[in-house]
Amino acid sequence: MRERIFIVEDEVIVAIEIKRTIEKLGFLFAGMASNDTDALRAVPEVMPDLILMDIMLKKSRNGIEINRELRKAYRIPVIYLTSVTDTVMMQEAVETEPVGYLLKPFRREELHSTILLGLYKASAKECSRPELLNLGYGYFYDTAEEMLFFRKEYIPLGKKEGKLLKILIDAEGSVIPFHVIESLIWDGALISESALRTLLYRINNKLDHKLIETVPGYGCRLITPPTNHPKP
Repeated sequence: MRERIFIVEDEVIVAIEIKRTIEKLGFLFAGMASNDTDALRAVPEVMPDLILMDIMLKKSRNGIEINRELRKAYRIPVIYLTSVTDTVMMQEAVETEPVGYLLKPFRREELHSTILLGLYKASAKECSRPELLNLGYGYFYDTAEEMLFFRKEYIPLGKKEGKLLKILIDAEGSVIPFHVIESLIWDGALISESALRTLLYRINNKLDHKLIETVPGYGCRLITPPTNHPKP
């Protein structure tokens, strides 16, 4: 598979040259942005495999701040491009866990090797995470953070939705009776007959693929039992 690379760079000539270079190296160009607004809008739309992020951007938040914002919802590896060696700024960059750095100006060979190493590091990091469970259809569940992802994208769930999903994941494919689910989620409180049905509708409505199967008159279960799996 040819990896898709997104470029965040405010110098047009530099950005175009990087685009040409990555295409010659066999990678796919996923898009380009010159400021924080465009980057934060475009990246979630294209979901690239890697971002080449210039740190210093004119009339914009810097690349570190953009990466920090993206990391709240996505798991996309970033390589920083910079001509700055300021110690404080570099420490801020380190805290956002990039997979590589390139000091401007750089040669084509340096760009190629840094991209390859960055992609490898990102893949190895995800593969080493035993808490990441594959739910099927591109969905992954982080058991440590109790967060659901579709590939690299975070799927926000309400408190009760998240609780329901965790109950079904822990059951590993077994059917859980409705009354047990209601007791666990609502702590034995009196609820309407439609409360659980509405909850199931809400969570399924957030997913492109149905993960929860309902057994009429009895209970529900997770369709695909969770197993350890490589990166989303």
